[in-house]
Amino acid sequence: MTDSTHDRQQVDQLLALMQLDAVGGDHFRAQSDNIGTPAVFGGQVLGQALRAAYLTVAPDRPVHSLHGYFLLPGEHAPIDYEVTRVRDGRSFSMRRVVARQGENIIFEMNASFQTVSDGIEHQAPMPQVAGPEGLQSEHALRQALIPHLPPYFHDKTLAPRGLEYRPVEPVDLLNPPKREGPTAIWVRAMAGLPDDPSVHRALLAYGSDHGLLLAAIAPHGLSLFKGEVRMASLDHAMWFHRDFRLDDWLLYVFDSPSAGGARGLCQGRFYTREGQLVASVMQEGMVRPWLKRSA
Repeated sequence: MTDSTHDRQQVDQLLALMQLDAVGGDHFRAQSDNIGTPAVFGGQVLGQALRAAYLTVAPDRPVHSLHGYFLLPGEHAPIDYEVTRVRDGRSFSMRRVVARQGENIIFEMNASFQTVSDGIEHQAPMPQVAGPEGLQSEHALRQALIPHLPPYFHDKTLAPRGLEYRPVEPVDLLNPPKREGPTAIWVRAMAGLPDDPSVHRALLAYGSDHGLLLAAIAPHGLSLFKGEVRMASLDHAMWFHRDFRLDDWLLYVFDSPSAGGARGLCQGRFYTREGQLVASVMQEGMVRPWLKRSA
């Protein structure tokens, strides 16, 4: 990977965003980044909470799962993370993380860590799709839409910093067709990352929140950019199966098996270019179409 100055700066800012300051005991503080969303980007809170948990676990125990709940919209301001050491067994460690802004708890997460062990193996196969070479980046596709977007979106990136996404089959974000089946997007860091596997897992949690909930509206042809629907993440669960590097391309494949009750359930999988399944994710979010009032 050849890093441009801009790409390197973006990734360095992302890595700085994932650096937490110890404020006593198992309490940490992190800064926030404003990517243009009304509330703080949920993936940022996921990644920072996982980093906080990692700071209290032995280095030979990588995270294998996390389950988080978004309780209140976070402000674009520093966030405090409080870690509880729930259990340290012979093979597994459990941590609970609470994210606060002032007196408000905005997020809670449980994360489980395990010593590296051998066992049986199998996986779902990776779909056969075009590789990332020659595909347009999501950023370039959205830039072309700016003249046609409402003014609110003109100066908003609405994308995680430091990561590049390349959709296999781009969709018209203003007039999306009704689509069934999975969405496939290639993703990687825009520049090289440290060798620390915990950094790659925290950044994958960060990036996994981007675009996933859109799968819930794909079968209905609704446009978030035209204000046809309101959406917000409610929870997020993730399982890490195998090691990977996020500064090499991963294929993110996701869909929505169900929507109802003003909620949408979405599920996704991350594969290496060689077809190895490295992580799975599920998320439920609020999905409320704006009802047009008759004159």
